[in-house]
Amino acid sequence: MKELKILLITVMSLMLTACFGMPDNVTPVKNFDVDRYLGKWYEIARLDHSFERGLNNISAEYTMRDDGGIAVVNRGYSVEDGQWKTAEGKAYFVNDKNEAYLKVSFFGPFYGSYVVFELEQDNYDYAFISGPNTSYLWLLSRTPDVAQSVIDNFIAMSQERGFDTSELIFVNHDRDSHRD
Repeated sequence: MKELKILLITVMSLMLTACFGMPDNVTPVKNFDVDRYLGKWYEIARLDHSFERGLNNISAEYTMRDDGGIAVVNRGYSVEDGQWKTAEGKAYFVNDKNEAYLKVSFFGPFYGSYVVFELEQDNYDYAFISGPNTSYLWLLSRTPDVAQSVIDNFIAMSQERGFDTSELIFVNHDRDSHRD
């Protein structure tokens, strides 16, 4: 019975930490300034996941929490349902606040990696983000549109790191409808 209890604890520990880490070729941005990163970001491109499937006009809003973490509000419009979907979460730095490597949770004690591996340094205009493996990839921008050169750089850097960019979804940001 004791062995079973140890096995269950080990399995649970692995499940809780399995979504940490990052792909082998991904390195978090250093000299990260969280205050400059806070605010609204628009999702430009992503790899497909059920939690975002069918959503357009996707944005993320980051604000500081009282406990030193970051409050996360993701929002997108479901054309099929005709309504906005919102997910609220929290994020914390895994190592140092100067390293763009965070853990984010939308579901209780379960956290996943959020790794900024490229960040426009002058104004923090765009960011390339990875999750714990090459199935998670996002291009975020401060505006709903980016230059083609940013998209080309995102694709090239992501391919170099092992992401399947042929599966990228480019998000529609229809500014004329579905505003609330």
